Amino acid sequence: MQTFIKWTCLCLLLFLGATNSTLMAQDPEEIDLEEKTEVDEPVDTGEAPLDDIVKKQVMTERRVIQYQPVRESDVFWEKRIWRIIDVREKMNLPFSYPEEPFFKLLSDAATKGDMPVYSTDDDKFTKRMSTDDVLAMLSKIDTIVTFDPETYEEKVQIVRNDINWEDVKRFRLKEVWFFDKETSTMQVRILGIAPLIDVKDNDGNFRFEKPMFWVYYPQARELFARHRVFTLGGNTNATVSWEDLFEMRLFASYIYKESNVYDRKLEEYVRGVDLLMESDRIKNDLFNFEHDLWQY
Repeated sequence: MQTFIKWTCLCLLLFLGATNSTLMAQDPEEIDLEEKTEVDEPVDTGEAPLDDIVKKQVMTERRVIQYQPVRESDVFWEKRIWRIIDVREKMNLPFSYPEEPFFKLLSDAATKGDMPVYSTDDDKFTKRMSTDDVLAMLSKIDTIVTFDPETYEEKVQIVRNDINWEDVKRFRLKEVWFFDKETSTMQVRILGIAPLIDVKDNDGNFRFEKPMFWVYYPQARELFARHRVFTLGGNTNATVSWEDLFEMRLFASYIYKESNVYDRKLEEYVRGVDLLMESDRIKNDLFNFEHDLWQY
């Protein structure tokens, strides 16, 4: 039995030695050629290179969730509030992101007819503006005189100056706060957004500020949901849309008007720091009203 085991071990060693010698004698280049695999060459399709890891389409295919229906009899209490969003505040910097500022989103959609806009004669969205009216508002046609360097003749040229999005530093927001007794919750619905622009005289001095047009927010939610917001956290892949920003109240603002019997703005009876204090008082009144409805 021992002799059989010895012969078996000896045969196994001879077999392994012969296999190793064969591998050592084989040309290394042949081994590499056998192990190499073919790599497909990139095909030039004529399209622009993708400036990202993958082609992102999730945001463009998003849809908004419809508001829960509210019965008129369930609206126990409501108050209309008008706010000012200043894009120069730190929390509102995404509004002035250079690659896609919020005003450019509104103006492009309005000129292309993708979103209806309304006149600023009132803030009740009664008069819809035509595309030609919007184009005339967003650009100014002027004439300039130039001289031909060869003939020294005067030539009159017509130039078109588009409004720069950097000139729009504030937005007006109209919203309704109401208490729904069916769900026993205080809710808020945004009704409209209006960009504000400064009006200056011929010397470039500031005269006053005026709204350009009103956007009815419920009609613009689908558009806002398909455009990404550059978040301040630094995550450029964050799927936060403009609709998310407004619904989650991710913006800083102050109140400049509340519904009142005189239909007047806060600046008509308070000034300076007192105006901000009055704005905070209205915010606290909204909070205290909901808080006082509960008993602990």
